[in-house]
Amino acid sequence: REWATRWPLPSHLHCLSTGIFGGVEVKPHSKPYMASLQSRKHHVCGGVLIREDFVLTSAHCLEYRPLEAVLGAHNISRHESSQQRIGVSRYNKHPLFLHPAETQYDMMLLRVGQLFRPIAFLDSGKIATGQQCAMAGWGMRRPGGLAETVLMQVQVQVEDKKKCKGKWKRHFNTNQMLCSESRGGKGFCQGDSGGPLVCHSVLRGVAAYTSPECTNSDYPQVYMDVSFFLPWIKNVMDNVNP
Repeated sequence: REWATRWPLPSHLHCLSTGIFGGVEVKPHSKPYMASLQSRKHHVCGGVLIREDFVLTSAHCLEYRPLEAVLGAHNISRHESSQQRIGVSRYNKHPLFLHPAETQYDMMLLRVGQLFRPIAFLDSGKIATGQQCAMAGWGMRRPGGLAETVLMQVQVQVEDKKKCKGKWKRHFNTNQMLCSESRGGKGFCQGDSGGPLVCHSVLRGVAAYTSPECTNSDYPQVYMDVSFFLPWIKNVMDNVNP
């Protein structure tokens, strides 16, 4: 791929053994909407429960199917009594997502069956540049460290879309993507794809891609903009078969 030699690769094209950089451990079980998507009992992607029977994640995670959603987890290396491991009964990738190497329309809804409480709000409103948000996932505390098995969280700041377009060029779509600053060694990395960007208790983004170094300050971190995909999300959930 010619562009791969000119621009940093999307995070999902690299190894999946890393995660949150520069974060802190969250209070156990304080984020019941968090899902660890696993293939053969190994964490490969993050996800967020948006209804009692649907997990929202990245479409490129489809290449690791069959997937299981682990809900109610804090330490995914342990068999916690709160955990539920649930098979995915249906994979609903966005119809315009055509290939794992593409960055456009990278969204997928997974049909599951469980009883956990989903995230409080989905919102069609636009997010402001400079807003402080939180990104959660299972992974590293620092670059070069060992992958963590407990749920971590990092605070990030929303970046101006024009700046992100200038850096990522054709890989960044200003209509369907958001981005955050990559400063101070904080952000998400491989293995956090599909994880939620939450701003004031509202789900705003789904982690999509970043630079190979994960916290390269020259390249903002990119998320799919949930508000752009709301019509598709609602259509899928409203037309699900019992």
